[in-house]
Amino acid sequence: MGKIPTPPEPAEEVQAPEPLADERARVLLVDDDERNLLAVSTILEDLGEVVTARSGEEALRHLLKGEFAVILLDVYMPGMDGYETAQIIRSREQTKGIPIVFLSAVNKEAEHLLRGYSMGAVDYVFKPVDPIVLRSKVAVFVELFEKTREIERKARHEQALLDENLRVNSERLRAEQELRRAEQRQSAIIQSLPMVLYLEPYGVHPRRPNYVSGDLEGITGFKFDEVARQPTLWADRLHPDDRDRVLAALEVRRRTGRSAIEYRWQCADGQYKYFLDQAVLLKDGDGNPLEFAGTLTDVSEQRSLESQLLQAQKMDAIGKLTGGIAHDFNNLLAAVIGGLGLIERRAKLEDEQRRVLTMTKRAAEQGTELVRRLLAFARRQNLEPQSIELSSFKDVVADLLAHTLGGLVSIEWQIRDEVWTAFADQTQLELALVNLIINARDAMPAGGTVTIGAENRTVGAGEIEGLEAGDFIRLSVTDTGTGISPADLEKVTEPFFTTKAVGKGSGLGLSMVYGFAKQSNGAFRIESELGHGTTAELWLPRAPATEAIDEPPRVERKRRCRARKLTILLVDDHLEVRSTTAALLQDHGHKVVEAANGADALEAMKSNACKFDLLISDYAMPHLSGTEFLRGARELCPAVPALIITGYAEAEAISDRPEGVEILSKPFTEDALVRAIEHACSASAVTA
Repeated sequence: MGKIPTPPEPAEEVQAPEPLADERARVLLVDDDERNLLAVSTILEDLGEVVTARSGEEALRHLLKGEFAVILLDVYMPGMDGYETAQIIRSREQTKGIPIVFLSAVNKEAEHLLRGYSMGAVDYVFKPVDPIVLRSKVAVFVELFEKTREIERKARHEQALLDENLRVNSERLRAEQELRRAEQRQSAIIQSLPMVLYLEPYGVHPRRPNYVSGDLEGITGFKFDEVARQPTLWADRLHPDDRDRVLAALEVRRRTGRSAIEYRWQCADGQYKYFLDQAVLLKDGDGNPLEFAGTLTDVSEQRSLESQLLQAQKMDAIGKLTGGIAHDFNNLLAAVIGGLGLIERRAKLEDEQRRVLTMTKRAAEQGTELVRRLLAFARRQNLEPQSIELSSFKDVVADLLAHTLGGLVSIEWQIRDEVWTAFADQTQLELALVNLIINARDAMPAGGTVTIGAENRTVGAGEIEGLEAGDFIRLSVTDTGTGISPADLEKVTEPFFTTKAVGKGSGLGLSMVYGFAKQSNGAFRIESELGHGTTAELWLPRAPATEAIDEPPRVERKRRCRARKLTILLVDDHLEVRSTTAALLQDHGHKVVEAANGADALEAMKSNACKFDLLISDYAMPHLSGTEFLRGARELCPAVPALIITGYAEAEAISDRPEGVEILSKPFTEDALVRAIEHACSASAVTA
């Protein structure tokens, strides 16, 4: 690593160097399976002393008794598993520097790998173990351990070696030859890793290494000669947000003799990478500081995966929260719209009062549209996908935008006839495309052109984030407007986030597009640069090639609900919604029995001996859901038709409803309720 000083003339009296108590590197193997312990020990026995442990607790006891070059740790063990054991090892000052390699028979997914790396693992080996791979990986850490121990030994015994120069010279030559061969083997391995080894003089300012091993140019884009010629290169290329923290950590390193810093650094191509910079101070025989020996590891890919995972988890959490808000808001809107309908029906209003009532109803309907967009983001709207010819789609969208764009903005369509047929809900696709075009218009206050294109794309597994392998249509909307900053770009699909001025947007347009794309088994991507415009991409699956299916003969349904007044059992835990719905039904001449929950409703059915003509139940109720209540009701009264009303529910949950049960979404109008009742009774008549 550096030039070894020439020894002085031998002294008259020399003292032999103190031998180390343990000459062989030790490898700690932790596995609860006796067969695995025997097999792995046999593979590694010539690399060093293999110490075995059958549990995490036993492994921790071994770590109290001595040093180890590397720990091979089984992930899944009874009691304390590998993750918990690794976390404890990393939390102890004496053991946190020992490399940990996880042995795992399952869980190669990125999520589990990231968990292992976050617990301190440096590598994974998957079972069944490949002996060559395992030996190669363990040999690296054994050689690094032995090399470090050799350096420490030389530092402790340097004076004794100088006094015994005649004997040490021959041993030193042999050791140097062995070390050179080890370095050559190690260099070949390190050259293939995203890691650089360096030696840095103690106290040098500005910071610069005097020795580097590894693929420095491949990782940073700079050669070692360039780094040596520019002493301030390292400090100049630190990310501005990390600079003060990193420089402060280096000052602490001077006092403590060790450091582990993660920061962003600008490479030769202008891109920032995440580096993990770890170093330890080497001292001479008298305890004086000599230099720092360290590693620089590129952890950009790990940070990117962590960022993607966190973003996916955040969007999923926001979606669940949004869906819950939509459910509660739908209940309120149902009560409001139902109450307004009752006032309009029952009260004699003057013109001014009727105008105020109409304005209030319009505001409530706007609230319904707001909830629909929330459900679109939460990916819980009901979609009706169908084959869509995009080449003929532009006429429909052009009609929708005829009076919206203004004279300064024009649309250029670049959709060829050979573009595949998309498979999506046409109404939602129209709405999504209109949202994207209006956003593009707003980004070009001085005018410009919005370009809408479509192309066929075949995607391989893992090629595009969020998409499975298959055929897709990439629908793009491009503007030449102001663009979006990188900080805002990560947030634009979150509900209620908007870059527009206050009062200019709800922040639900892009979130609706995002939810629609995800629910359609597609993806939504957006790229932008400040001052250079934005491109929004909507990836939709290609429509399956299916043959035309003959429609079944229509059955004339009996309109028995319209012909007579019904006795209806109404079940809803929301008092206001239940009261307004009951009033609407009574206005149509029906007799209504109300129940606040499923249990009370079942008791009402038993006491009335199944004399109900129709069951209307809310879906989301505590203790007993609407579908569970209807299943119990069918056991008591199999022939009674039923209707579920819901403000929000998972599609797969409602699909578990009994046969012939219709669904009505909140908030609903009086006409929608009447039609749903007629449909429920007619469907029941056909089934009978």
